[in-house]
Amino acid sequence: MIDLHLIGIGTGNADHLTAEAVRVMNEADLILLPRKGSAKSDLVDLRRTICAQVLHRPVRIIEFDMPVRDASMPYMQAVDEWHDAIAAAWRERIATHLPNGGSLALLVWGDPSLYDSSLRISDRLKAAGVETTVHVVPGITSIQALTAAHAIPLNPLAGSVTITTGRMLRKHGWPAGADTVVVMLDSGCAFEAIESAGIEIWWGAYLGMPQQALERGTLTQAAPGIAARRADLRARHGWIMDVYLMRKELADGSR
Repeated sequence: MIDLHLIGIGTGNADHLTAEAVRVMNEADLILLPRKGSAKSDLVDLRRTICAQVLHRPVRIIEFDMPVRDASMPYMQAVDEWHDAIAAAWRERIATHLPNGGSLALLVWGDPSLYDSSLRISDRLKAAGVETTVHVVPGITSIQALTAAHAIPLNPLAGSVTITTGRMLRKHGWPAGADTVVVMLDSGCAFEAIESAGIEIWWGAYLGMPQQALERGTLTQAAPGIAARRADLRARHGWIMDVYLMRKELADGSR
């Protein structure tokens, strides 16, 4: 039996870990760390740093090369096959390092429940015959880190919030009936594709990290500067993780 612990680690700051996350990491028999290529070496370095900071007993740490999604395929098909490949990588490490079962921990960026597929991938382990019990340790999401960094509430008073992706925003525009829209997994400034009048934006990249970057303002005025800064940061670091919140001015003039 594999006790699989999916541990939300926030956005790379060890101070974001909960006491439960620290306890579960220290109780694990094995921690798997994904490597995502040299361009994203900071991400595995941050996971290594977190382990070094919070582990107070010897725990085996094994790194593996994360499979790459085929960008030439239709999106949903590519994601499905990518998840199959990740599950196969997990199975291989389990067979090698936990052949008789045990406690396995995976450090999940943000929280396992929000725009993360570790829970879906764990279902593939079960489907492949790996006897698994899944436990989730919640983590601070990039949304929480963003609103904290800007010191703003997530929702307007008695208003709604819609969480979506850059791909969906670009394809469908502003979600119907939404007062506030949070956009994740945006590969390229999808806010440029919507009508900007009456909208304010709060943007953040590398949240919780030393290189954290923040911008805010009306979408009309702030969009060009955010796009330029995002491009500069991506070129400088070789990768970028960002998220933003946009809010429409309400009928009473509030936001």
